[in-house]
Amino acid sequence: MTIENMQLRVRDLIRGFKEDIIKGSVVAWDGRLVVRPEYQREFIYDDAAQSKVLNTVRNGFPLNILYFVKRKETDTNGDEIVTTMNIDGEDVETYEVLDGQQRIISICRYCTNPSVSVKVYRPGLNAFDDVNFNNLTQEQKDVILDYELEVYVCDGTEDEKLDWFNVINIAGMKLYPQEIRNAMYHGRWLTDAKSKFSRPNCVAKRKYSKYLKGACERQDYLETVFRWHAEAEGIVGRLKTPEEKLPQVVAYMQKHRDDANADALWEYFENVFKWVEKTFGKYDRTMSGVEWGHLYNAHKDDDLDSVVIAGQLKSLLSDDEIARGCRKNIYEYILEGDEKVLNLRQFDEQTKRLKYNEQGGKCADCGKSFDFDKMHGDHIVPWSKGGKTISSNCQMLCRKCNVKKSNKDD
Repeated sequence: MTIENMQLRVRDLIRGFKEDIIKGSVVAWDGRLVVRPEYQREFIYDDAAQSKVLNTVRNGFPLNILYFVKRKETDTNGDEIVTTMNIDGEDVETYEVLDGQQRIISICRYCTNPSVSVKVYRPGLNAFDDVNFNNLTQEQKDVILDYELEVYVCDGTEDEKLDWFNVINIAGMKLYPQEIRNAMYHGRWLTDAKSKFSRPNCVAKRKYSKYLKGACERQDYLETVFRWHAEAEGIVGRLKTPEEKLPQVVAYMQKHRDDANADALWEYFENVFKWVEKTFGKYDRTMSGVEWGHLYNAHKDDDLDSVVIAGQLKSLLSDDEIARGCRKNIYEYILEGDEKVLNLRQFDEQTKRLKYNEQGGKCADCGKSFDFDKMHGDHIVPWSKGGKTISSNCQMLCRKCNVKKSNKDD
């Protein structure tokens, strides 16, 4: 991988600046620079953030470094070559913004759109004034237009660029991991997928946002459905921390990047929630953020009785033994029967010590004496059989007897 440094004046950057409102794409620098491809996120800087960028430029202060990548295409031999365009009879390289689109759009909009203004601090008056580019003197305009932006240009493989982007993603408004992946694996398929899962008023948000966590504009919905569908297709990979790439999502995007559209992905997504509504009925707020795709993949072919499930739900949703933060795991419990996901109430320290003293420090099952920290508070009548976490239902067991009883209850 090679990294080159260059300076780009604002007056050159803003030439040919154009925003396609329908497709969401943005170009600048006579069309040489794709500022925001169709697959990228929407402009999200607020007025305060834009003003900070423009005031930095107006005062000649250093602006955080911008990062571009060289655009490439495949020739007839299947080899990648740098994409060029002809300007004034000369073939010049073309670029795509890797990091810095929010700052670039802020600058270009200010310099080319008469309706855009920024707040400028007036020290003597201790106030802020709205200042429009057209209202500046020519000298003030030239200060902005002659400002040189510091740019690093990366040329390498997709994996190299992805890793580099994760390292340099510290300037401007931080990108989320899925936004970074979108920059690497773009195409018609991803553009279509984003139109369904990432736009501010996308169909996924309109129909199913109540079931999902996160924000569609920050690609949370897109990453979620990619992860679910990757699992359904048997693409495996170890989940890492949110700051790192999810291998199965990357593999999934690599597999589908050349698809004509994302219709199959949307069909899968809709099938997930048709199954949810058929299986669990009317929406309850505990359904928000459940890993529905995972449950659908594992149980969509099970013979499930929605009437029986409705009774289980009614009982579980009113059970105060289940930790409030784990109520969304009720659906997983109904399908898979693992009580651990419910984080059931445990006996408090005072109750356990009282029972330990009542039992004379002996295990209620084997009768042997143990230190307090070698024993466990156990439900005499298990939760699964209606037992509550109250003093009269508590007994102290040694670890061996507790394990033996747990296995028997299972």
